[in-house]
Amino acid sequence: MKTVAQILKAKGDQAVHTMAPTASVFDAVALMAQKNIGALLILENDRIVGMFTERDYARKIVLLSRASKDTSLHEVMTTSVMYVRPDQTTEECMALMTENRVRHLPVIDGGRLTGLISMGDLVKGIISEQKFIIEQLEHYISGERS
Repeated sequence: MKTVAQILKAKGDQAVHTMAPTASVFDAVALMAQKNIGALLILENDRIVGMFTERDYARKIVLLSRASKDTSLHEVMTTSVMYVRPDQTTEECMALMTENRVRHLPVIDGGRLTGLISMGDLVKGIISEQKFIIEQLEHYISGERS
């Protein structure tokens, strides 16, 4: 089973996009569209104070007919943010995401933010791992040696 550290390494670009809680929802959505991402971490003094996701936008802005330019992130962000450590497995992360119905988890190492993983990142890692196992089994069955 792969670890979060391995998933982040395979992901390549480990940039974590963040905004301040005082930023407008409009600016957050614009950044998310520009970067083609589904979530932003909300930081205040280098400390995670929340997360803003596409789900937050749909439920707390669109459905309530709020104006995204006039609403700040601190008004609508999710404030209870779960996180994982680099040594945790993809299986542990999938269980945490499934149980809590979240799609993004910050990665914290020694109190420092080191990345952000999504459900998509985990699925890619699991598929990659399964593909490798299948290839090894095919070589074994056919008698080939690598």
